[in-house]
Amino acid sequence: MPVELVTFGCRLNLAESETMRAEADAAGVQDAVIVNTCAVTNEAVAQARQTIRRLRRDHPARKIIVTGCAAQTDSRMFAEMPEVDRVLGNDDKMRAHAWRDTRRAFDLDDGEKVAVADIMAVREMAPHLVEGFHNGQPRAFVQVQNGCDHRCTFCIIPYGRGNSRSVAMGAAVEQVRKLVEGGCPEIVLTGVDITSYGADLPGAPKLGALVKQILKHVPELKRLRLSSIDSVEADRDLLDVIADDERLMPHLHLSLQAGDDLVLKRMKRRHSRADAIAFCDQARRLRPDIAFGADLIAGFPTETDDMFERSLELVEGCDLTFLHVFPYSKRPGTPAAKMPQVEGRTIRERAKRLRDAGEVALRRRLAREAGKTRHVLVESTTQGRTEHFLPVAMTGGVAGDVRAMTIAGHDGARLSV
Repeated sequence: MPVELVTFGCRLNLAESETMRAEADAAGVQDAVIVNTCAVTNEAVAQARQTIRRLRRDHPARKIIVTGCAAQTDSRMFAEMPEVDRVLGNDDKMRAHAWRDTRRAFDLDDGEKVAVADIMAVREMAPHLVEGFHNGQPRAFVQVQNGCDHRCTFCIIPYGRGNSRSVAMGAAVEQVRKLVEGGCPEIVLTGVDITSYGADLPGAPKLGALVKQILKHVPELKRLRLSSIDSVEADRDLLDVIADDERLMPHLHLSLQAGDDLVLKRMKRRHSRADAIAFCDQARRLRPDIAFGADLIAGFPTETDDMFERSLELVEGCDLTFLHVFPYSKRPGTPAAKMPQVEGRTIRERAKRLRDAGEVALRRRLAREAGKTRHVLVESTTQGRTEHFLPVAMTGGVAGDVRAMTIAGHDGARLSV
C-alpha cells in the first residue's frame, strides 16, 4: 500500500509533502502514513498529536512517520508517543538516504527511532527541492528559498527550518519552465522568507531579479504569484515588475504581524507602522487594483487595548482584503514567552475582532468587483480565482483554464458571474 500524507501548516509544507511522497515511494517505503507537522502555534502541535493518535486507531498496522517543523523542534516529544514509529527532521525528510534508512529500519524492525540532524548546520538547498509541486492541479508551488536569518521574538520557525538558503536562479527558472510545459497555468514562488532570496548566492541577487528572469525566460507562463513577503525587503526590481508586468498577479500577502510601533519593536520586526502603510500606498500607485493580504497577531505580550486598536486600524490604513489572524501562542524558547502575557480570553476576543474586520474588508472588496471583467483561473467545476485571488463561484469549466468573466455580484464570501 502506498504512503499516505497528512500535511499541516503552510504552502511550503504542501510542496515538500509531494517531494516526500516521491522519495518515500522511490525508497520502497510502503503501508505508512507521513504526518508533516507545523510548529507555528501550540494549537498546530496539539492538532498534529491528536491526528497521530487518531491515525493509530484507524490504522493499527500501518507505520506512522512524523516530520516537519514540530518534529524538528521537539523530536523527543513525538518519539515518546507510542503511536509513532519514526521521527524525521526537516532537512532529513527531503533526503533520499533518510527514506532508504527508514525503509531498512522498518524491514528489520530495528534502528534508531529519531533521525533528526542539526538544522542550523544546513547551508544549501537539497537539489530536488526545485522539482516543484503540480500533481495535476491548476496551481503549482515552486520552492525558491528555505529557512530564516531573522529572529522575531515570537517565532520558533527558524529553529525548525534553519538559516536562510536559496535555490540557484537558473534551477528555479528551469523548474518553472518544466511546469509550464507540462500545462500548469499558474506558479507560486514559495519559501519561509522569500524576500531574503539570494543573499547566500553568488552576486547576492534579490527576489525581484529572480521574478524578472522567470518572466523573461518563460514567456509562456500565464500567471505568477508570490507567497508571503516581508514588505520592508521588497527591492526595486520587484516594484518594477509589479508596475510593468501583468503576469505577476496583483495580490501580495504581507507579513505585517502588528500595527503598533512598540509592539513591532518588541516583536523585533524590521518595519514600522508607517513603513507598512507607505509600502501599500506605493504598490497601489504602481498597480492601482492590487489586493493585499496580511498576517496579524492578536494579543502579543504587553499589548494594551490602545496598541491593539492600532493593529485593527491597519486593516483600513493598508486597505487589506485578506487577513490571516493568529491568536498569540506562547512558544517555549522564544524571547516573547518571557514577556508579560496577555490574558487568554482577551487574546481570543481580539482575534475575533480582527477576523470580523477581515470579513468586512473582504465584502467591501468583493462589492467593488461588480461589473468588472476578470481573468479567472478555474480550480474546479464550482470555483475559480481572479487575478486578485478572490474566489469566484462558477459552474462548468476545466481545471487549469483561464477564462474572462464579467462579475455580477457576490454572496459575502465569493464573487458570482
